[in-house]
Formats: sequence, structure tokens, C-alpha cells
Amino acid sequence: MTISISDPAGLKAAIRTRALDLGFAETGVTAPAGIALAGERLDAFLAAGRQGDMDWMAERAAWRRDPAALWPAARSIVMLATNYGPDHDPLALLDHPGRGAVSAYAARRDYHDVVKKRLKALGRWLVDETGCEIKVFVDTAPVMEKPLAAAAGLGWQGKHTNLVSRSAGSWTFLGAIFTTIDLPPDEAGGDHCGACRRCLDVCPTDAFPAPYQLDANRCIAYLTVEHRGPIPHEFRAAIGNRIFGCDDCLAICPWNKFAKVSRDDRLAMREEILNAPLAELLELDDAAFRRMFAQTPVKRLGRDRFLRNVLIAAGNAGDESLSTRVEVLLDDASPLVRGAAVWALSRIGGPGRLAAARARCEPVERDADVLAEWSRL
Repeated sequence: MTISISDPAGLKAAIRTRALDLGFAETGVTAPAGIALAGERLDAFLAAGRQGDMDWMAERAAWRRDPAALWPAARSIVMLATNYGPDHDPLALLDHPGRGAVSAYAARRDYHDVVKKRLKALGRWLVDETGCEIKVFVDTAPVMEKPLAAAAGLGWQGKHTNLVSRSAGSWTFLGAIFTTIDLPPDEAGGDHCGACRRCLDVCPTDAFPAPYQLDANRCIAYLTVEHRGPIPHEFRAAIGNRIFGCDDCLAICPWNKFAKVSRDDRLAMREEILNAPLAELLELDDAAFRRMFAQTPVKRLGRDRFLRNVLIAAGNAGDESLSTRVEVLLDDASPLVRGAAVWALSRIGGPGRLAAARARCEPVERDADVLAEWSRL
């Protein structure tokens, strides 16, 4: 051990230096008890049913609301932020309906892999230097990273419920190291949203019932990533060409004027998937999908749900030239894809093509959701 745990301030400074060397942009410390109010907000969120079909949020809510319940031995939580500032305006992608808009966080290597590798490296160093115990988390565990990051002074939760940083705007990946060492906590981040409500007003589906509240059932990011079934009809037109996630409320934030474009080679943007033509995406089979989106967050979605999203975008594109590709998907093995293809063809196929497809497909269709799509025509 080369760093004394009897000098918590010195150890904390050393952690921050090491974190910067590993590629983290910001570091802060809080105590496990530092997010008491977040638990109350989580309970209200779940009581209102705003989690959609993300049942896992309720199943492990006790751990989420109280980090000490997740690991009673933890004395401090080191929160770390990684900048992923995009090199483009995500809102500009929406002006090209013939191409699929992928959220800035997903058009690159999966941040879970990158951030967790760095967390483990920092954690191993901390264990070697002090002999402490640690646990590292990045998104996949029942840990409320955003409230913890705000409590650790990395920013504040804006009216869109995401973390806002004075130095990185809305573009941060978060990770946590729970440790048995007592470290001096940082001052919690103050709210600097003021009277601004741009993030609320820009939302195409009105997913914010009130400032600082989100209804996931209406959120395009949830509908295109987490939701497993057919996308509700009331939101399809508003989705536009967004085929994985939505950056609207993040991109509109005025604090992004201080954000810097990420220069992290491990998180380099993959231009070939950022704004790909819908015509090409509609032809992806499972193998081609896996090749195209290897090592990105999109791959975890699976080809069928991804094609569901692409078909919604195709229906919104208003481009009849996509009809042939859409019609092929009426015979897809996945009922989720077939149902979305019915809707897309009804929007762009023309009455003659649609009538012929209906006469061929509807009589032999057996899936209730797909039959419901035909019956709505």
C-alpha cells in the first residue's frame, strides 16, 4: 500500500488524478445515504406506472432507493463521468426522413464495455493501493447513477431528468465505484435550469408530465429501445425517423454550449450507422444486423425490434420507393416485424398495392397483433 487511508483528502485527490489518466472526464464522491429523496421520487414514478414494461425497476426498487441495501459494507461511492459529446447536431438528423436517426450514445462502441473496463482498472488500482474492497457498476445494476452523480457534485438532474454538467452539458456516461473507504463527500450539484423548459417543449410525444418527471410509456427512447411489443399507434407518427433512441431533450439543452466533442478513440462515432438509408436497413437479416451493429448498444436490441423501428420510420418517410422492401417484410418470420410492415405499407404503398397485399396476407395470418394491424385499415 503506497497511499495511506489515514489521509482521505490525499487519497481522494489521487483517485481523481488516476481517473483522469484512465479517460474519465470528472470525478466526485458521495455517501450511500446521499440520495434519500431520490427514493421517494422512484416510489412515485413506480406508483404511477411510468416505468412501462420495465418490470425490473420495481423488482429491485429497494436496492435502487438505498445504495446501502445493495452493499451494506460500502462507506463511499465514487462517481465518474465520461464525455461522449457528439461531433454533429443530433436534431439535424431528423431533417432526413429517408435515413434512420440513431441516438448519439449508440452510434459507437457500447459504453458499458468501455466504461466498465476503466472502472475495473481504477478499482484494481484502488484495491492495490489501499487494501479496500470495491464493487463497480455501470447502468446494468440497480443503482441510480444520476441522483448519485448529482449528490457527488458532477452536475444536477435537469427538467428532462437526465444529468446536466456545466462542462459537458447533457453528454455524459456514468459509472460508480462503491468502496469500503471513508472519503470526504463532495458538495451536491445545484440546479441551474432556471426558468428554461426547452427540453420539455421539444419532446414530440409529451413524455414529461411536469418538470423533473418522465413518463417512460410516452418516451421515444423507451419505445424504440426498451419496449418489446408493437409501438402504440398514437406515437408512431411522432417517432419520425428515430430508429434507436431519441436525443431531442438532450440536444436542445442550452448548457451544451459548454460541451466539448468527445475525442475518446474507444468511443469514436461510427458514421456508417449514424444516419444509414432506410432502404438498406429494411433488407437486414439477422446475420447482417449483427455484423452491422457489432459491439454497439443497438445489437442488444435484436434484429426484430430494430426492424420494427425501421418500418415505423419507413411509414413516416412518405417514400413510395420503399414499398417493395416493406412488402417483403409482410412475410417475415417475426410477427412484430409483420405487424409494423402492415402499418408502413398502409402509409406509403398506395391503395392498389395495399389491397393486393391484404388479400394475400390477411387470410393466412394467425398472430393477433398482426391481425389487429390489418383490421385497423
